Amino acid sequence: MNPAAPRVLVVDDEAQIRRFLDIGLRAEGYQVVLAANGAEGLGLAATQSPDIVVLDIGLPDMEGHDVLRELRTWSQVPVIMLSVRDAETEKVKALDNGANDYVTKPFGIQELMARLRVLLRQSAKAGQPEAPVRYDDGALVVDLARREVFLHGQPVALTRKEFAVLGMLIRHPGRVVSQQQILRDIWGPTHVQDTHYLRIVMGKLRQKLGDDATTPRWLKTEPGVGYRFPAA
Repeated sequence: MNPAAPRVLVVDDEAQIRRFLDIGLRAEGYQVVLAANGAEGLGLAATQSPDIVVLDIGLPDMEGHDVLRELRTWSQVPVIMLSVRDAETEKVKALDNGANDYVTKPFGIQELMARLRVLLRQSAKAGQPEAPVRYDDGALVVDLARREVFLHGQPVALTRKEFAVLGMLIRHPGRVVSQQQILRDIWGPTHVQDTHYLRIVMGKLRQKLGDDATTPRWLKTEPGVGYRFPAA
């Protein structure tokens, strides 16, 4: 196998689909990494630096939409969504969440190959692994790729939503990220007005990080607009 060949991460819970794609992709010269659920897929996306991801929507541990939203908090790797759901709303939801393309099952391997080639041509970083995003100011350490948070050397347990919000702010240091942008990217486009969801998560984050809302060190509020994480 050519070590310079593009690496494809396939995340699908159906063993037959994984085997079908593994054989077909390798026959076309790609490197292939396989995952059977969302958590495994996110872990491999962080450690294997794929050039492109083929992601099924119907996974056993979490929706593919949720995997995609989480992935987008720290990576812009091209993603093709797979689903037996052919409804337009599903396709729109996938694209709104950051997918680059959508393929409905069943599909032909040549169609998928053509879509892969298009996305790899479009990707400015094709063949180059993304550098993991890591924040470390001596007190707070956040490794977005490994999904690890430490405060004064002690691990901090965050929920998926808490980690996704923190990750999104860290990826835009010094910039105000609007409430609507956070809600759209993490909760989905139908929740852009549900600001109470975000307030609850921010409150929990501040509590876990010991970040006083009146004199915040990390999670700064821009009243009526959104939130800002300080630049290093």
